[in-house]
Amino acid sequence: MKPAALAELPTIARHAGTVLVGQLATMAFGVTDTIVAGRYSDASLAALSVGSAIFISVFVALGGVMQSLLPIWAEHLGAARQAAVGRSLHQSLYLCAIAVAAGMAVLLSPDALLRWTEVPAALQGEVRRYLGVLALALAPALLFRLYGTFNQSLGRPLLVTWLQLISLAVKLPLSIWFTFGGLGLGAQGVVGCAWATLVVNYLLLALALWLLRTQTLYRPYRLWRRPERPDWRQIREFARLGVPGGLSVLVEVTSFTLMALFIARQGTVALASHQIAANLAAVLYMMPLSIAIATSARASYWLGAAAPDQARAAIFAGFVAAASMALAQSAILLIVRHALAALYASGTAVSSLAAGLLIWVAAYHLADSVQTLCVFVLRCFRITMAPLIVYCVLLWGLGLVGGYLLAYHGLAGIAPYPSPAAFWATATVALAAAAVSFAVLLLRAVRRPPPARQTAAVLRPPR
Repeated sequence: MKPAALAELPTIARHAGTVLVGQLATMAFGVTDTIVAGRYSDASLAALSVGSAIFISVFVALGGVMQSLLPIWAEHLGAARQAAVGRSLHQSLYLCAIAVAAGMAVLLSPDALLRWTEVPAALQGEVRRYLGVLALALAPALLFRLYGTFNQSLGRPLLVTWLQLISLAVKLPLSIWFTFGGLGLGAQGVVGCAWATLVVNYLLLALALWLLRTQTLYRPYRLWRRPERPDWRQIREFARLGVPGGLSVLVEVTSFTLMALFIARQGTVALASHQIAANLAAVLYMMPLSIAIATSARASYWLGAAAPDQARAAIFAGFVAAASMALAQSAILLIVRHALAALYASGTAVSSLAAGLLIWVAAYHLADSVQTLCVFVLRCFRITMAPLIVYCVLLWGLGLVGGYLLAYHGLAGIAPYPSPAAFWATATVALAAAAVSFAVLLLRAVRRPPPARQTAAVLRPPR
């Protein structure tokens, strides 16, 4: 490794490690609710499954819009434009308000979606109440995502991670209390999990605002001065970067989660084994995601500082870190796949099928690590529409549709193979093709200097 890239590696590793801890704490929110709802009743668990799928789809898309703004602030920091950081963050609040309004409209009116997915009528009322509470939790959730993205752009994610760990410690007892009742509070069922999320999200937002007000880290950016009026040109520039980024996240997540709907017709053994594979893939994904966030922040910093060679060094260091961790994780998964599958499931049929699927998960993770890093770094060069198109064609087309054809109709001369492995095979091929496409795009991007117009839209002084 070149000396410049070697020098960047510790910074990226520290940043990624801190983000990883916070991401795992956030993942534990869903695990907590699943366990609590399952203990309450099977109907509550079923309602949680439907309601959380809808909320997560909305949140990851809108949260992806907020996350896509990271390169803008990191570039300002690299160029030592502290005042521009503050103005840019103020303008992002208007975009966040639009996102909240759109998300709440979906969460408060889910009837068409519930009918389209043929959710049983007995569950629909509980799902509506669950989503109604989470609609109120969307604003603080997206504002906290904005705060987290801002800290990541500054290369200071530790405060966010501490808040996420604190929130997990609060979330668990609140979910239990609100769901089962006690101390004068009646049992709320699965809606109690939503109320716990609401309380925790507002707690996180309150703590974030307190930190923004009190920590000297934020003073150079003058965040508490009177916000400027909406600058729709800037907001449109944010949207051009953020909306394709958010939609890309939505396509990626839905291409992954919709596999379960297609696999469901194969029976409980197939669905249970797929759930094991999907859960482990989601956990493994947290590592490349964290490295990608850290690398994009560092690369954008150097692009803002007009040091493209340092930016390339940071990108190379990120690739080394992501590839090394992916190879290690995949190798470990292959070695312990039988033990892991047995840990998840007591039944021989489920654990045996899951162990076979984990071979595909290991390959899937290698491709996932590369494409994740590429997508985040491409945003540093304002390349977002091409990845969205690639995702739609490959992940939805080759991955989902191809998996359906292979499983139930046959594909390219291969006889129908009604197994979850059919979907994991096509998803892995699709993701590998996406990784190659993104790597080519990124290679072209790093070879040319960033255009001056990249930051021009967010540098104008307030009117």
